Amino acid sequence: MTRVTVVGAGFVGMTCAQRLAEQELAEEIVLIDVIEGRPQGIALDLNQAAAVLGYQARVVGTNDPADTNESDLVIMTAGMPRKPGMDRSDLLEINGKIINTVADYVREGSPEARVIVVSNPLDTMVYLMAERLGFDKSRVLGMAGVLDSSRMAYFISEKMGGGVADARCMVLGGHGDSMVPLPAFSTMDGVSVTALLPEEDVDAINHRTQHGGAEIVNLLKTGSAYYAPSAAAVAMAKSILRNEHRLLPCAAHLNGQYGLSDLYMGVPCVLGRNGLERVVELEIDEAGMAKLNASADSIRADIKTLGEKGLL
Repeated sequence: MTRVTVVGAGFVGMTCAQRLAEQELAEEIVLIDVIEGRPQGIALDLNQAAAVLGYQARVVGTNDPADTNESDLVIMTAGMPRKPGMDRSDLLEINGKIINTVADYVREGSPEARVIVVSNPLDTMVYLMAERLGFDKSRVLGMAGVLDSSRMAYFISEKMGGGVADARCMVLGGHGDSMVPLPAFSTMDGVSVTALLPEEDVDAINHRTQHGGAEIVNLLKTGSAYYAPSAAAVAMAKSILRNEHRLLPCAAHLNGQYGLSDLYMGVPCVLGRNGLERVVELEIDEAGMAKLNASADSIRADIKTLGEKGLL
């Protein structure tokens, strides 16, 4: 039996569970949270929806880590969300403690699992998860680039007046203000956006992409995005579970690629049954590489803080 665990029954977690069930990506989806009754209630609701929609996946809601044992894949969404005025790094210590707790029971109960981290600050949390788990780094990934690229794709299609299904974008670097949109590698039905839009429009789209999450947080006032983040996480899960070998931008462990080592950062990744199959290295110009290195420096600063707080 294929089992996928979603850790955290907040909005991202519950919509991840919904998408996994509706797409029948596993026979059993376990939704776990520390709040008693919440994952159980969501699971019951989703199982009743199956009678209408016809999917065969079963959702289990629980507060007991033992119920997640023998998971094939774990999607980590638990943690405090951003509030208006908060930076992802503000969440470092709070969410770091949650990551360590979850890593301990995943390592014990699901030693063969592949793990996708969604919790913020993303690049630092996936690094912490990988270190705590001790798994092969290829089995631990972070969801960021798929989301950031989807935001860029929508902004491009909005400027073009439609065609969102034809937009394919590439956003690398850290999941935050230091992310690096790459318009030269972003297309509308194979045509580079730099050939379709004037430079000032491309620059505006890049800026809006970098602040795409904050834009939603500021509009919602009490909460953050969850429809697109859950869709992005499940796209990664699908490529792994069904061995699709899709090329997706993800936070992966770097060991010399792009001249960077011993950190997780957003890069183009081929995802298959084993998790990360390979990192694709793009020919990025000097300005782009400078932005990638600046993004890496920001991530390293957070990793250093984790060590100073005794979380690593």
